[in-house]
Amino acid sequence: MLQWLKAKLGKDNSPDAPLGVRGENHAAKYLRQKGYAIILRNFRTGMGEIDIIARDGKTLVFVEVKTRADDDPQPEAQVNAFKQRQLTKMARLYLNKYGIPLPPARFDVIAIVWPEGQPPLVRHTINAFDATF
Repeated sequence: MLQWLKAKLGKDNSPDAPLGVRGENHAAKYLRQKGYAIILRNFRTGMGEIDIIARDGKTLVFVEVKTRADDDPQPEAQVNAFKQRQLTKMARLYLNKYGIPLPPARFDVIAIVWPEGQPPLVRHTINAFDATF
C-alpha cells in the first residue's frame, strides 16, 4: 500500500510501480523538459480526474496521459468522444476558479508505449481535441 501511495504521489518510478503511474510521472518529466510548468497533477472530481494541468506560456493545458505496454491498440485512441466530454466538464470545473476573462486553454494527449524492459516511447498530441459539451 505504501509503495502504491508513493508511486501515485510521483515519488516512485521503480519498475514495481504501476505502469500508469510510471507513465504519468514520465509525462510530467517530459513536459517540464519541454518548458511546461506543472500546476497540478491528478485533479479529481466526481467525474474522474485530469492527469496533469500545466502551463505552456500563457495557455493552460489539460493533459490526458495514456500508458500501455504495447501499441495495439494505440493508447491515444482510448481518448474517445465520451472521455473528451468528461475531460471538458472537469476542465470547466477547474476553470471556474479563474473568473472572467478565462485564460486560453487546450487539451493535449500524451501516449506512452512502455514495453517491459525497454525505454518508453512518447507521443505528444498538442491540441488533441476541441472542448465538447
